[in-house]
Amino acid sequence: MLKVRRSPLYTAWFGWYSRRAFKQHFDKLRVKGARDLSEMNLQTPIIFYLNHAYWWDGFWSQLLTETYFNQNLYIIIEYKQLVRYQFFTRLGAFSIVRENPREAIKTIQYATEKLTERSDKQNALWIFPQGIIEHIDKRPIKFFSGAAKIAEQVLERTPSVYLCSVVTRIDYIAEQKPELFISFHPPRMLTKETFPNPKLLTKEMEAETESHLDVLKSHIMNRDFDAFEILLEGKPSVNRWFDSLKSTFGISTDQHS
Repeated sequence: MLKVRRSPLYTAWFGWYSRRAFKQHFDKLRVKGARDLSEMNLQTPIIFYLNHAYWWDGFWSQLLTETYFNQNLYIIIEYKQLVRYQFFTRLGAFSIVRENPREAIKTIQYATEKLTERSDKQNALWIFPQGIIEHIDKRPIKFFSGAAKIAEQVLERTPSVYLCSVVTRIDYIAEQKPELFISFHPPRMLTKETFPNPKLLTKEMEAETESHLDVLKSHIMNRDFDAFEILLEGKPSVNRWFDSLKSTFGISTDQHS
């Protein structure tokens, strides 16, 4: 498997590059609920589990980490993808081969080691349990059990672990370029006493992700953005540039003027 080879220099460069890429391709990046996680115990590791609907997924994990969290970021990427883009290991990525049970077990063990390492920062794993990109509105959502098994093994080494549902959706609102919406649920703390079993926990995670996505979709459909903060604004699209030009030169498009 490909393991983490973290580099502060690569991390700083990717933070700059990802901001530039988002501003180029999106009108806005809106975030909900991230600041509510500030009260977490940083000695308790956290597993962020996410839906997987876009090429961009995972691209923004570093951006969110440097903006909101004091964390060591780890992210699991399919071996076939990570071997092509190995610079992601410099950011905290390591690989998984789901088709090979022995390799998958190694990844689960490695993730457990990383989440339970001593650190002055919180250890955080970002994982996409669907395993493949699927349409945002496809139901039912089906997860592999890896995230739940990692949580189970972490609890063999530490008293507790957080699980946090994070969902994303890309939609067009009123501009030429789309907006990216990211929503965090309050984290759920698990202990040995409250851990159900990997199969049941996986089903609970699937159900929470479905309902979380439905709520996010409702916010977008109703243009209810009060609880979202704008993390980034993109470069002006053609229509905004044209409106600005008309305003500058006092040009009116009112046919009756």
